[in-house]
Amino acid sequence: MIKLQHISKIFEHNKTPIHALKDITIHVPQGKIYGVIGKSGAGKSTLIRCVNLLEKPTSGKIFFDNQEITHLSNRKLIEVRRKISMIFQHFNLLSSRTVFDNIAFPLELNKTPKAKIKQKVNELIELVGLTEKANVYPANLSGGQKQRVAIARALASDPKVLLCDEATSALDPETTRSILKLLKDINQKLGLTILLITHEMDVVKQICDQVAVISNGELVEQSSVGEIFSHAKTDIARQFIQSTLHLNIPDDYLARLSQDPKEGLNPLVRLEFTGVSVDLPLLSQIAKEFSIESNIISAQMDYAGGVKFGLMLAQMDGNPKSISSAIQFLENNNTKVEVLGYV
Repeated sequence: MIKLQHISKIFEHNKTPIHALKDITIHVPQGKIYGVIGKSGAGKSTLIRCVNLLEKPTSGKIFFDNQEITHLSNRKLIEVRRKISMIFQHFNLLSSRTVFDNIAFPLELNKTPKAKIKQKVNELIELVGLTEKANVYPANLSGGQKQRVAIARALASDPKVLLCDEATSALDPETTRSILKLLKDINQKLGLTILLITHEMDVVKQICDQVAVISNGELVEQSSVGEIFSHAKTDIARQFIQSTLHLNIPDDYLARLSQDPKEGLNPLVRLEFTGVSVDLPLLSQIAKEFSIESNIISAQMDYAGGVKFGLMLAQMDGNPKSISSAIQFLENNNTKVEVLGYV
């Protein structure tokens, strides 16, 4: 549905070139939800604005629905943009218009007959769950309700693609989950292709089929969500994955943590389990084979892209040689082991 081939974007600041995007190639399949994740300043917003050519790439090609659109005339580009809608972090609703009239606005601009506008808007209001709010003004809506109006308005032109630019960043966690569920429902009901950018791996985990990780304008990793979570290849991808689990060292352990393997201290380890390793009795096995006792301090498990994954903090008790052998055993069984220090 969307293909970006070798996209680069260079801005100039005080005659100094700034490389916002560097040779990025991604493919967003039809009917899928594709996430682009990166830290602030990574180039995410520039990338998504290149898709509908709000930003013209310095080099590279953009394809939409098997048509190259990089150098279309303004008239033809307007036609393409009708099939590529966009929602933002800020809702940009017209304060003087009701929910109904905000959704109707793009249809009015397109000179759609009034009867068809009424039918279409009522369908969209029902789709986004705002039937009781049709005649309410934006000032009397919550943030989540405003975003639902923005989504309905974006769908008024029957787009093939919906671009989401940090669409849930201004919302609280519960409202974020409800908006993500709505986007997933719309994707499934309408077959709508969704490309979203975010700095939160929780968003990717909840609704995306595929994900690309970008850093400093470069594409560093891309795959299915399940593959990224189970076999992340880069440190930045692993950092994003760890951020979804919120597993921190307890304060009492942190106060005693030493970086020196002194006699009488045991290693405190972070274990990352993915895929099949989650269900294996690995700690029982290292207890039997290497006489290692593991004191589990905290643990958390979750699912992403159909793949189970988890993190665990544990204190390993045993002689140094046995601990080294146990760690090697864990790593041989698809478990990432990080020694955080000694307690």
